[in-house]
Amino acid sequence: MSRNLLCLALFAMTVMAGSVGADTLRGLSDVTVVNGEIISLRYEGTEYVIADGLLGLGTTTRWYIDGGVEVLWPDGDPVPAATPTVNGTSNPKVGDVGSKADNFLFTLNGSTDISSIDGIDFQQTVFPFLTKTIFLFERGGNDKGTWQAIHADGSLGMPVQFSGASDYADTGVSVNGQNAFGVVFKTDVPVQGVRITASGHDTLSISALKVVPDIATRPDPANGSIHDDTWVTLSWTPGKCAVSHNVYLGENFDDVNTGTGSTFRGNQAAASLIVGLGLSGDPYPGGLLPGTTYYWRIDEVNQADPNSPWKGDVWSFSIAPYTAYAPVPADGAGSVALNTTLKWTGGYGSKLHTVYFGTKFDDVNNATAGATSGSTTYSPGPLQRQKVYYWRVDEFDGTATHKGQVWSFATLGAVGSPSPANGASDAAMNAILTWTPSDNAASHQVYFGTDKEALRKADTTSPEYKGVRALGAETYDPGLLTSGSTYYWRVDEVNNVNPNSPWKGPLWSFTIGDFLLVDGFESYNDIDPPDPASHRIFETWIDGFGTTTNGALVGNDFPPYAERTIVHSGTQSMPYTYDNNLKFSEATMTLSGAARDWTRQGVASVSLWFRGQSTNAAERMYVALNGAAVVYNNDTSRTQKTTWTEWVIPLSAFSDQGVNLADVDKLAIGLGMRGNMTTPGGSGKMYFDDIRLYRPNVTP
Repeated sequence: MSRNLLCLALFAMTVMAGSVGADTLRGLSDVTVVNGEIISLRYEGTEYVIADGLLGLGTTTRWYIDGGVEVLWPDGDPVPAATPTVNGTSNPKVGDVGSKADNFLFTLNGSTDISSIDGIDFQQTVFPFLTKTIFLFERGGNDKGTWQAIHADGSLGMPVQFSGASDYADTGVSVNGQNAFGVVFKTDVPVQGVRITASGHDTLSISALKVVPDIATRPDPANGSIHDDTWVTLSWTPGKCAVSHNVYLGENFDDVNTGTGSTFRGNQAAASLIVGLGLSGDPYPGGLLPGTTYYWRIDEVNQADPNSPWKGDVWSFSIAPYTAYAPVPADGAGSVALNTTLKWTGGYGSKLHTVYFGTKFDDVNNATAGATSGSTTYSPGPLQRQKVYYWRVDEFDGTATHKGQVWSFATLGAVGSPSPANGASDAAMNAILTWTPSDNAASHQVYFGTDKEALRKADTTSPEYKGVRALGAETYDPGLLTSGSTYYWRVDEVNNVNPNSPWKGPLWSFTIGDFLLVDGFESYNDIDPPDPASHRIFETWIDGFGTTTNGALVGNDFPPYAERTIVHSGTQSMPYTYDNNLKFSEATMTLSGAARDWTRQGVASVSLWFRGQSTNAAERMYVALNGAAVVYNNDTSRTQKTTWTEWVIPLSAFSDQGVNLADVDKLAIGLGMRGNMTTPGGSGKMYFDDIRLYRPNVTP
């Protein structure tokens, strides 16, 4: 059957389908193993050769349940004292870690290579793609338990009971005295992974067959890559129903995304296109230009399918510039070792590289005498602590010399850890700048603005100079910033008793996104009172500690108080346990100053990200403003979602209840029925991150 007829048949089957099937398990015995390595496996008449790349690996982790809370056991950690011994299995072993299942091996260096569910409750594997077919090989094949699909939204599918004796198939391959047994987990809909709950289950290898999407995928060159020649072969993996391909290529993202201008390059049957060699129909017959970024898109076409064409993603690649690029340390890096070796990638066609190095920007920028060699590394010799260094690499291609950009880095002990991070592309419009002081600082001189060169040269007489900050007050509020604009800043460290003061800091930058930040949970620390620097998360988010009516507890019992492993973005999120037995759970943050105005910049919605655990009790989530106006999320299963999920609430839902959005003094996040004191409820643990305000027509 031709592809277009096949896809038309599939479309008709989808339309006519009146019910969905169930997830199933089926034994798999047909596997080829050579020297402990899986070479191929056969399923439903198809041989899947590992080297062909059709099967992919995921990330396997192991978990135990402590007091009803799912706890991750990271690879390599000692056996946690809180781990309960699961009935019917051996004690947990440090060496049997999840990552040992994420390969195509039955043995490794003669020792068994497994992820064991000994002494814990379950293991789960999440793949970086959607799948409907998961292959697993297990040692022994004599366990019992359940398989559950992990859906793309983090929710779990219905448990599928299994017995290794009947559902797994013997491969006949011995692994340290026990045979390997295989099984295939088929799901009704595309899923992200699987959870296996089975005492003593020993996974040798788990992999999955990627679902072929409708759109083109796997671009070559890879999206965002740098290509080192002026011609290129564009190629891609076709969508499942594609008969031909509409190709778009140009130097402007928006034009390629909308298909405007001359970016449409034609329809073709082949899933590849040579560009830059001057062949017939070449859109760039004179070659591609070094230092230029090109954007391209493939729309899949099948005239027999009413859903055609399928618009593809916009990809990009850049031709290597004539100048040096990709410096190591990165431009603006901090805490660089004193014995560091400088590295970079040579410019297009470069043959010789000349390095200029020093402690003053102008000296390095204007230098004409440097160290020339054919190597793309340079050792500057022992460096000083708490110092900013500048360096430049000029490239000679045999014909011309191409002057490089001046890069900088700071050594150990210098001012560093800028927030927003150097080069950040999505900072809040109300971003507050913070940094860590240098070893010898007694105070800080802050510089801020939009002119890169002006910031680099600024001194205390310049308009970019924003004043002095005392030691212990490493923060600066620049006010509301403009979405899409790039800002530059610098912190010079001062100590008047040191003759080398002030120490000029590196130049940092960030670009503003289209949101106001309410709380990103990054500013909290583990410093206890009475230290004036103390800023613990549960002292901002007031919970129910010490009460009998509020079952919320924010933060961990011991440092780190904020969560640093399960985060949506940045390095921290808010851990939040709830207990709604004859009570409700609520944590409240008090806002002050400009943060109380939820009308600034015309914002129209509040967004927060949350993540739960499958063992959580199903409860309604809610957000309350000013202690009165409440908006509920009526999907009680959301507390059981195990991946980060966004909840966006129109601000009109609060203003319709009488809230003055220009004066929001309290923000509360709750679980259960607010004010409940009589109805028994459940308990669990949640994580919250990235509370933001967005303007209309902005996709969070």
